[in-house]
Amino acid sequence: MTTTETDSATTETPPAARVTEEELARKARRSELTSRWFWRILSYVAVLAIWEFALLDIFSFLRGSPLDPKLLPGPSEVVATFFEIWGEGTMPAAFQATLTRIAVGFGLSFLIGAMIGILMQSKWFEGFFKDAVLISLSAPGLIWVLITAIIFGNRPLGPTIAIILTTFALVTVNVSEGIRALPKDLIDMAKSFQVNVFKRNRQIVIPHLAPYLFTGLRFGFSIAWKVTVLTEVFSSSAGIGFEMRISAVLFDMSEFLTWILAFFFFALFLEKVVLEAIERRYFRWRQAVTAT
Repeated sequence: MTTTETDSATTETPPAARVTEEELARKARRSELTSRWFWRILSYVAVLAIWEFALLDIFSFLRGSPLDPKLLPGPSEVVATFFEIWGEGTMPAAFQATLTRIAVGFGLSFLIGAMIGILMQSKWFEGFFKDAVLISLSAPGLIWVLITAIIFGNRPLGPTIAIILTTFALVTVNVSEGIRALPKDLIDMAKSFQVNVFKRNRQIVIPHLAPYLFTGLRFGFSIAWKVTVLTEVFSSSAGIGFEMRISAVLFDMSEFLTWILAFFFFALFLEKVVLEAIERRYFRWRQAVTAT
C-alpha cells in the first residue's frame, strides 16, 4: 500500500461515526427547537396570567382609583366572547371582507411596485419615481387612509388605493436593489453560451430576485393589514376595523378586545405559518448553514 492510499484510508470517516454525527446534529436541532418553543409559550402564559389576575389592580394603582372590571375584561371573558361572536357568524364574514380588500389592494400594489422597481433601472424613470417612492416610504399610512376616506367615503375603491399608496414603495425598493445586485458575470456567461432570454430569466434572474421579492411581500403584507383595518375603522360598513369601531362606540371592551386579539393572532398565523411555509418550500434548495 502506498503512502497516499494509507493517508486516504486513515482520513476516511467510518460510517458509524458519520451516523453518530448526524444523530448529534438532529438532537441539537431538536433541543434548540424545543427550547425556542418553550420560551415562546412561556411568554404567552406569563402575559395571559398577568392580564387575568394582576393587570386590573396594576391599572387601578396607576390611575389612583379603582378601575371598573368592565373596562378591562380578562382573557377568560374575551375567549368566551370570541366563541359567542363566532357562533353568530359575524367573525367569518368580517375576516372575509378584510381579506378580500387585502388581496385586491396588496395584489395590485405588489405588481405596481415590481414594475416601478424594474423601470427604475433607467436613470430617467429613477428620477421620475424617486421622490414618489420616498414619500410613500416616509408618510404615515394614516394620511392616505384619511385622504381616501374623505374622497371615496365607504366605497371599496378607497381601501384599495390606500393600500397601494402605502405599500408599493416597499416592493419597489426591494426589486430595484435586487436587480442592481444581479450577477453580471453569470448573465454574460449565459449570453456567451447563447442561452435564450426566457431560460436565462427563469434560471438566473428570478432565483436571484426571489429573496428580494419575498422580503417586499412580507413587509408589505404586514403594512397592508394595518392600513386595511384603519380604512375599515374610518370608512367601511364591513370588516374587522368596522367591528372594532362599533364595539368602541358601544363601550363593549370585551368585544373590542376580542376583535383586536383575533386580528393579532390571524395576522401572526398568516405571517409565521402561511408565508414562512411558502418561503421554506421555495427556498428548500438552499443548504442550511450551521455553526460548528
